[in-house]
Amino acid sequence: QIYLLVFFVDQLSVRKYENWFNSILVTRSYRHLKAVFAEYKVTAGEDIEKSIKTEMTGELELGFLSIVKKIKNTATYFAEELYRSMKGLGTDDDQLIRVIVWRSELDLVEIKGAFSSLYGKGLDEYIKEDTSGDFKQLLLAIVQ
Repeated sequence: QIYLLVFFVDQLSVRKYENWFNSILVTRSYRHLKAVFAEYKVTAGEDIEKSIKTEMTGELELGFLSIVKKIKNTATYFAEELYRSMKGLGTDDDQLIRVIVWRSELDLVEIKGAFSSLYGKGLDEYIKEDTSGDFKQLLLAIVQ
């Protein structure tokens, strides 16, 4: 099945087979999909993300790219989500809470490491700078 997906994505349009492509991405295990992505890179000579960017646009492209990023490296994916929730003016409190609480007992330690590697500062430092009051204290208690 790995070769079948690679063939369709490599030889034919991802957009033409987006329903089939979607069903593969959402029904296969992470391990299987990581193998598919690795084989795709060997066969197609490029990452699957590049093909998705070439063949898709809009919300569909963003959705597929998010799925692929999360499968390839969950910690990096969530570190990027946390950064996006705090960058610029204002904070996306809902997203910040959602990711920190959801991942707190799963892989928050790995996410914090990825965050520091990507952005040069710790997640707790960003939280201190971007939030205030009881909300800040609560988030810091979970993160630390």
